[in-house]
Amino acid sequence: MRYIIFICVCIILFCSTVQAETMYVGNEIKITLRTGQGIDHKILAMIKPGQEVEALQTDDDWTQVKLPNGTEGWVLTRFLTYDKPCRLELEILKKKYETLSAQSSFLLKENTVYKEESKRFHTELSGSKEMLAAVSKSYDTLKKESADFLELKSKYELTSSQLADQTKKAEDMEEELSKLLWHRNIIWFLSGAGVLVFGILIGYSAKRQRRRSSLL
Repeated sequence: MRYIIFICVCIILFCSTVQAETMYVGNEIKITLRTGQGIDHKILAMIKPGQEVEALQTDDDWTQVKLPNGTEGWVLTRFLTYDKPCRLELEILKKKYETLSAQSSFLLKENTVYKEESKRFHTELSGSKEMLAAVSKSYDTLKKESADFLELKSKYELTSSQLADQTKKAEDMEEELSKLLWHRNIIWFLSGAGVLVFGILIGYSAKRQRRRSSLL
């Protein structure tokens, strides 16, 4: 029996919970939350305009409600509405505006930071482009100078080879000339010696001729 009663109570509570609806206190005045249906019941709290409440059960004049803090009581039905009060809507909009303003301020700060970073990146990019242009120019100059150097090196090697050949030819010619001079000197020496001997012979022959003549 107790088990059945417990189940029934749970079902009733569940139904009451399911049937509970969200309502709002109107914008006009504060209303009283009482312990029962009627102004002769004790006041539990004063509910401010726009307050959200949970309607547990309703009749024509009084509605049982539950406040966000868990307090339950009865209020006059005519002061309740299913529409969100303008004041509550205004507060919600105000909070949304404040949130959006904060987000907007944050985004503006981020935008400023991004602009500064973008400006810095553009400056660095310009510097990198100038550096790249300078490096490219230096590379082209080095490439040209390298080509000129290789050409000069080739000419130098060719000239050095020709000079070596000419030097060898000059040395050979000088050696040949030295041999010719040596041979000429020998010939002149021999010629001179022959002339001298021939002169001596002629002198000796003439001397003998004179002697013969004197004897006759």
